[in-house]
Amino acid sequence: MRMVLGLRAQDPEDRGVLSRVVKQLGVNPEALRHYVRQAEVDAGLRTGVPSGEAARIKELEREVGELRRANDILVQHRRLLARDRGLAAGHPPAH
Repeated sequence: MRMVLGLRAQDPEDRGVLSRVVKQLGVNPEALRHYVRQAEVDAGLRTGVPSGEAARIKELEREVGELRRANDILVQHRRLLARDRGLAAGHPPAH
C-alpha cells in the first residue's frame, strides 16, 4: 500500500503502478486496490468514511441493537406487570 502511494506520488500520471506492485508482491489486485483506496480516504486524498469513523459507526450500531433488545425486554416486562396487577385487582384479562 505504501509502495503504491509512494510511486503514485512520484509520478501521478503513471496508471500502471498498481499492476506492477501486484506482480512484484504477488498479492490479490482487488485486495491491494481496496487497501490503497482506504489509505487515500484516511489521508484525506479521496472522499469516503475514514477507518476510525467506520469502526465507531459499527460500534454505535451494535450498541443501538443491544439497547433496542433491552428496551423490548423492559416493554414486555412492563406489560406482564400491568396484566398481573389487573388480575390481582379483580379485573379479567383483556382479549
